[in-house]
Amino acid sequence: MTAGGGEGITCPHLTASRSVRPLGGRSALPPSGEDDREAIRRGQALAAEAPTGAAALAEARLWLGTPYQHQASLRGVGCDCLGLVRGVWRALYGPEPEIPPPYRPDWAELGGRELLAQALDRRLVRLDLAAASPGDVLLFRMAPDAPAKHCAIASAEDRMIHAYWGRACVESWLGRWWRQRLVGAFRFPKP
Repeated sequence: MTAGGGEGITCPHLTASRSVRPLGGRSALPPSGEDDREAIRRGQALAAEAPTGAAALAEARLWLGTPYQHQASLRGVGCDCLGLVRGVWRALYGPEPEIPPPYRPDWAELGGRELLAQALDRRLVRLDLAAASPGDVLLFRMAPDAPAKHCAIASAEDRMIHAYWGRACVESWLGRWWRQRLVGAFRFPKP
């Protein structure tokens, strides 16, 4: 299954995991030698002085170019779609309140339970789809009878930031193909 809108890239969760080299010869190290503690402090300071959505979006933009790596969540080194959301959480609030269990790329096709939606419901604020705005988390169902298994962070009315198999953390169009699969929207809680 490939994404619509002519992107021609395979959904990360419908393909087996493999390592991905950084794009365009970029280093796999965090920018300017920054470690996670510095990024978390900077993100917390940003969250304190800006609305949560703006802070979440600013942090998500820092992840652009991070190579796709299944189950990873380290800016500049590797992440998957959930790893991006986890990284934004850490920057806004500090340590994660729960760590996801190990999961296979095809976890949703095997279990049939809405594990990702349930986890987002526990930690974020569920919104009506029409109320989603930049900085909010979007949830997608990749097949009609399967649990929702892909997430992104809205970056504009028609754009999103997400980690994409075979590529990296990218900003892409939220076109018709994605909108047809959009099943949930969530907001990071106020700090």
